[in-house]
Amino acid sequence: MSFFEKHEEVLERAIQANLERTYYAQYPEHPKAYGEDAPVNGEKAYANALGKDFKELLQTGTEGWGGEENSPYTREDLGIRYPLFTPNVLVEKAMKAKKAWAKLGPEERAGILVEALDRIKNRFFEIAHATMHTTGQSFIMSFQASGPHAADRALEAIAMAYEEQARFPEEVQWVKPMGKFDITLTKEYKTIPKGVALVIGCSTFPTWNTVPGLFASLATGNPTIVKPHPKSVLPIAIVVAEIQKVLAETGLDPHICQLGADVSTNLITKSLAEHPDVAIIDYTGGSAFGNYLESLHGKTVFTEKAGVNSCILDSVADLPAVLQNIAFSVSLYSGQMCTAPQNFFIPETGIATANGTVSFEDLVAQFKTAIEGIAKHPKMGVGVLGAIQNDTTLHRLDSIRDLAVEVGLESQPVDSPEYPSIRAASPSVLVADAHNEALYELEMFGPIIFIVKTKDTNDSVARAKNLARRHGAITCLAYTTNPLVKEYIKEEMEEVFVPVTFNLTGGIFVNQHSAFSDFHVTGGNASGNASFTNPDFVNRRFVWIGYREG
Repeated sequence: MSFFEKHEEVLERAIQANLERTYYAQYPEHPKAYGEDAPVNGEKAYANALGKDFKELLQTGTEGWGGEENSPYTREDLGIRYPLFTPNVLVEKAMKAKKAWAKLGPEERAGILVEALDRIKNRFFEIAHATMHTTGQSFIMSFQASGPHAADRALEAIAMAYEEQARFPEEVQWVKPMGKFDITLTKEYKTIPKGVALVIGCSTFPTWNTVPGLFASLATGNPTIVKPHPKSVLPIAIVVAEIQKVLAETGLDPHICQLGADVSTNLITKSLAEHPDVAIIDYTGGSAFGNYLESLHGKTVFTEKAGVNSCILDSVADLPAVLQNIAFSVSLYSGQMCTAPQNFFIPETGIATANGTVSFEDLVAQFKTAIEGIAKHPKMGVGVLGAIQNDTTLHRLDSIRDLAVEVGLESQPVDSPEYPSIRAASPSVLVADAHNEALYELEMFGPIIFIVKTKDTNDSVARAKNLARRHGAITCLAYTTNPLVKEYIKEEMEEVFVPVTFNLTGGIFVNQHSAFSDFHVTGGNASGNASFTNPDFVNRRFVWIGYREG
């Protein structure tokens, strides 16, 4: 039985889920779904990897070894070294592997890739520990985001790519009636991959943000190089290793998928991106480097960059539930998520609730109390906040003390009994007048929140819209009990291509995007030029070629 036959039912379910957009998860997010021994085995596997060379990759041509990962929890180096390769070697190996991978049909490629996900599934716990100790995410978030949620995003991309490559028939008999005779042509249609693909990973979500582009490029026949962030390599190295093993088992060149690790003293990202044989680039990270990548001539580039996400508060039915939801959303992973809200726009006259109007000042006070309740909670605290991934984010938190703005809530170090050396801090809340836009108009990555006093809801919407137009936004959260206001917010934010989430109060948060249902980034504003996973995300990785014969 081929891998395609083995996984055909899974692919068909994923294709249907993409079309229906309802809840679907091939890989359960609950840890207990993976067996009693999986947690212990995963932790042991991670511990055994520390202080050693990562030798699972089936790549050749290394020029040395290096690594610089450091745990935000223990502040200790992981001590793992990865094989290092020059950009030319990586691209040359990919070019040699290109033809054989392209010759396979979409079915064969999809089967191989879903099989790889099946193997990766067995290492979810190991990947979780690797993610936790490179990104600072809590363990459960690391497990879900880098394990099942990432795998679902990968499957989503495979299914979309498979469906799009099967959209047209492989061959038809084309007959044009001409009256007394017909003209007949045999026409063939074939998808041609664009070439070598490069995926540039980020430090905070090393698999979730990497696998959509990785699997989309591979599924469409492009050999792919993964260039992880030097501080967060292990989670995606495991993924690449499993893909390579499946490729080798099928008699294919494992260099179809390569890990291009580097170190901060010898970065290879620009050299790879500018290489003439690199045709496709996926990128997650800061806007400056993303803009540079988008400017490269002759490349197909998919970016997710920085954005300024807003929350508009107009009126609410259940204020305590609302405050608990938004306090959790700003606390989750210490705001180190591209979907986290930063600016909360509140009218100076306050907002209407089921129990009457709550003033601006009271709302700010209650919001701060809700945040403190999470940060100081003995069980929720570190479990929600996680750790700060790097010192730059921590320094940014310190630097806001120099801003000419009211500090509504001072950030405080957060302790962990399990990890005494943890780099963690509670959110800082700053209160600003709307006209001081220079204070809050740019992304302040990390646990930094601005509460902005506006004239009224119309002013709040206009400012959120203007920021999205100028700087981009990935999400927008809004609260209103007025149907007319709801439609107004929709219409205004649509003009700057920002999706809006309304009136969340339960166990789902604006930060969370679900595979097979939510399009992550719209591609319509400055926060990024692509959206995964929609058809454009896969179609731009290949071209249709037609052959005609009389």
